Amino acid sequence: MGGPAAVAGSDAQGYAHLIDRSRPWWKNTRMIKLNLCIALLLITSTTNGYDGSMMNGLQSLPQWNDAFNHPNGGKLGLLSAIQNIGSVAAYPFSPYVSDGLGRRSAVLLGAVIMCIATVLQTASHSVGMFIGARFLIGFGLTFAAAAAPVLITEIAYPTQRGPATSLYNTLWFLGSIIAAWTTFGTFHVPTSWSWRIPSAIQALPSVIQVCLVWFIPESPRWLCSKGREEQALRVLAYYHADGNKNDPLVEYEFEEIRAAIKFDREVASNVGWMSFVKTPGNRRRLRIMIAIAFFSQWSGNNLISYYMNKIFNSIGITDPTTQLLINGCLNIYNFIIAIVAGLLCDKIGRRPLFIVSTIGMFVFWVLQTACFALYSVKGDIAAAHTFIAMIFLFYGFCEIAYTPLIVAYTVEILPFPLRAKGFTIFNFALSLSLIFNQYVNPIALKALGWKYYIVYVCWLAFEACFIIRYLIETKGRTLEETAALFDGEDNADHLAEHAAVNAGIVDSHSDREKASSEDIIEEVKI
Repeated sequence: MGGPAAVAGSDAQGYAHLIDRSRPWWKNTRMIKLNLCIALLLITSTTNGYDGSMMNGLQSLPQWNDAFNHPNGGKLGLLSAIQNIGSVAAYPFSPYVSDGLGRRSAVLLGAVIMCIATVLQTASHSVGMFIGARFLIGFGLTFAAAAAPVLITEIAYPTQRGPATSLYNTLWFLGSIIAAWTTFGTFHVPTSWSWRIPSAIQALPSVIQVCLVWFIPESPRWLCSKGREEQALRVLAYYHADGNKNDPLVEYEFEEIRAAIKFDREVASNVGWMSFVKTPGNRRRLRIMIAIAFFSQWSGNNLISYYMNKIFNSIGITDPTTQLLINGCLNIYNFIIAIVAGLLCDKIGRRPLFIVSTIGMFVFWVLQTACFALYSVKGDIAAAHTFIAMIFLFYGFCEIAYTPLIVAYTVEILPFPLRAKGFTIFNFALSLSLIFNQYVNPIALKALGWKYYIVYVCWLAFEACFIIRYLIETKGRTLEETAALFDGEDNADHLAEHAAVNAGIVDSHSDREKASSEDIIEEVKI
């Protein structure tokens, strides 16, 4: 695999001196409104997190197992995987809804479908009905999850974009925590409501979104792409500059958005699916997107999260209450680490976080494998207890990057015309990896026991080499400059210079005259 050097960046921050630092964001009413809108979009991820943890918890509930005839093997794999199969079924449609109707409309559509599906899941009286409802949940989730993080990154204040977008995937754990403790709390309910209550609560994030999505602004990038530039300028001004259309930061953002969209359409020809393989820059994006999608699920973390009770049974921890308690504590621990890492992504950088995360996972997975082997071969109880500690340490490193950064990094490296389609490719790769894991893991774990862990040892070693070689640093740039970076650092710097000139914020001694969007396109063509 060829490609550019893994480290790329620029010391110049074209917009840094335009940021209003006279007051913190929490003293700015309009910034508070913007961040509340972002928070409403962030909870999209909780539905997905809730589902994974709920299914893990339901496997420990005797009432659920009795209702569905104690599923195991392929049947258990299907019950876990069907949501992702539903997600895959919606992928051909989701980018067109997001690009055609708008990011906000796509979120609304997905939330409505998930509300309906959750009602069906809660009312299930057969395995077929339960599976069908979970398919529909996945189908609706795709529309919302494909648009929500994109809208977050396209409306966020420049200095808050990285941390805000990184929180999206992190809130997966909020749903996971709620599900884990809900199933723990309903464990002693003697009727089928022990599993119907957790199922009904899964609709909560979607219900909130259906009621409040109308207050979220549409993406100024999407508005510009539809020729609604005046409306886009009003959105930028209202939320980023207290309504001042002549604010230097707003002018800089607006000019850069216009130039980037025009460049992608007229020069880069980033207008269709084939664009991902036509240019070196897009092939680099595609390689990174697919890799981190698979790495986020094929690092052993999915084996633990979806089949924790099976693993615990294998090492002698068979009490359902103990299993649920460990699961609940682990999710809170993961949530805290992922939030901290996500908030630090602009200070530390994406590349260092990914490298530390991947190497740390490799080290502690090797130690997990050793502990699992000692217990399986020799019945060593101390090794079993150490195995639990290794799970927590492994997840501690996993959450440094592979929860907060995979979505944030993917959406920021994609140019606007390809953002929805590219994020769909990322999610498709993610779902494929999940479906494979959910079918293969229970079968392989049952057949191979601790030896199956060796497969992940080898894979994690490959992941570390790949990340060190190919992952590019992106911190310290606007959204448009970050996307342009993969087409060459000169393009990113040129885009920043054009925005500064057109916004009238360059030094007076500059020998360049104010240019139009057409000028920059012609210059790049030449």
